Amino acid sequence: MGIRLSDGDRICIIGGGPAGSFAALQLLAQIDQLGMRLEVMIFEPRDFSIPGSGGCNRCAGIISTRLIHNLESLEISLPDDVIQSEIRAYSIHLNQEIMKIDRPDPEYRIVSIYRGGGPRLHPFGPVTSFDGYLLSAACARGAERIKARVIAVTWDRKPIIHTAQNRFAADLVILATGVNSRSPLGDEFGYQPPRTEIMAQDEFPLPEGWPSDQVRSYFQKPPGLVFGALIPKGSYVNISLLGRGLAADAISDFIEAHELNEDLPVSSGSLCGCTPRIAVGLAKRYFGDRWVAVGDAAVTRLYKDGIGAAFSTAEKAVHTALTVGISEAAFRKGYRPLCKEIVKDNNYGRILFRLWDLTLRFRVLMSVWVGIIKSEEDLPRSQRIHSRILWGMFTGSEPYRQLFRKLFSKGSIIPLYRSVKKDRLK
Repeated sequence: MGIRLSDGDRICIIGGGPAGSFAALQLLAQIDQLGMRLEVMIFEPRDFSIPGSGGCNRCAGIISTRLIHNLESLEISLPDDVIQSEIRAYSIHLNQEIMKIDRPDPEYRIVSIYRGGGPRLHPFGPVTSFDGYLLSAACARGAERIKARVIAVTWDRKPIIHTAQNRFAADLVILATGVNSRSPLGDEFGYQPPRTEIMAQDEFPLPEGWPSDQVRSYFQKPPGLVFGALIPKGSYVNISLLGRGLAADAISDFIEAHELNEDLPVSSGSLCGCTPRIAVGLAKRYFGDRWVAVGDAAVTRLYKDGIGAAFSTAEKAVHTALTVGISEAAFRKGYRPLCKEIVKDNNYGRILFRLWDLTLRFRVLMSVWVGIIKSEEDLPRSQRIHSRILWGMFTGSEPYRQLFRKLFSKGSIIPLYRSVKKDRLK
């Protein structure tokens, strides 16, 4: 439709995190199948091997089953040193109650990774970066990395990339800057980033005796907390908090509120600490003639599996560019439907998280859920419907729409009704 790519054209990808690397890997794989020759350039100034914020994309770092399968479609298998921990269970802490949820299927593989070189203060040494590994894989397959920051993108019959030292004319620009960096696109592009919320994150040494294959989840405290997760990552444990109006010292408040001081002593000092933004909406005008935004810069899944959404948006944008065209009309036809579908699925996710919040607020509802989760422990994995719903919500391993349908299916409603009736007779 309209403008199309031709042999020898230059594609400039701004950002070398997962969305940018996925875009490059998809391009290189698909042009090889089509027999095309394109120049693929990735602009990324950071060294992802550096510990701390200088080399990190500030993310909780959980990779879902779906993403692992998608990586395999690109013939990418994560090396052992990139995988920090294999997650086999979630334990949900609710005041005095603990619900342990095992992965619903042994094939559901969830792993934790570091986006950069690990915590800023690294008593156990730096770690291997997931982002660095992907970027290296893209370069090994033919992408050229430009280790410079893009300071502006202007328009002169096509996009012009400006760094401090050079200018590059691009036939197509792929914006993969996420939401924690300023977009370099000029006003003429009309791009507006997605709405965001704030997270609080930090790292501590993994306490002795803590299971390295289990994520701990907490709720309600301190005030404004949506959820908090303690994620094992090799020798460390990552604390990730999502909330509204969290205080500057939210991590220490969280540790004290849940009486974790003995295992995670705030007085000894944290190893890193950051307050990244996460996208919770859809960008405005996220594509146009000869440019398209992917990953968080366009849209992502609500709260979970952002790296998986980076893969799917990059894949669809690249496929559209190569098979439909690179005009605004082409991206509207081939790329926009996927982004809208992610938004629709996120709406189901919002309902699920609101229902979960209501459950936390009412003792009767909470008692019912705890009882039904415990009753499922003796059932075959395939019949643990409510455990699977919570697993899917907290890992992002299934679409929210699918989980919503499970929640209101006959197999879910009947046990819930029986559990409510039993609770009333106590």
